[in-house]
Amino acid sequence: MVELSQKEKKRFSVVARINSANHAWRGIKILLSACHNMWGHIFFSLVAVYLGFILEISSYEWIAIVFAIALVVVTETLNTAIEIDMDLTSPDFHPYARDTKDVAAGGVLLAVVFAIIIGMIVFLPKIYPMLI
Repeated sequence: MVELSQKEKKRFSVVARINSANHAWRGIKILLSACHNMWGHIFFSLVAVYLGFILEISSYEWIAIVFAIALVVVTETLNTAIEIDMDLTSPDFHPYARDTKDVAAGGVLLAVVFAIIIGMIVFLPKIYPMLI
């Protein structure tokens, strides 16, 4: 018979779940204070949401826009976490630390490019006729 450890025997705790959520909110606060690029992402996200309401985009278009926004925000969050970790574990210059940070930043760049493409697919057909 396999004996369970003390940690495995613990029952579900609402207090532990609340504390866990508090840690996540603290992480978001750190993200907003440490990552200045996030404010740019938030600005353009709000522009996209505003355009979505003004141009009355469809439900499927909303799904695409929300997915694009989420992709950029999540990749920026992971990039910031990786940068914080690299600064901690490799305070002096190391080419692998630089490569790690650059690859993570490249992931954000790719997410932004795809978000721009999604925005163009959704918004250009609605804006273009207004310009002509």
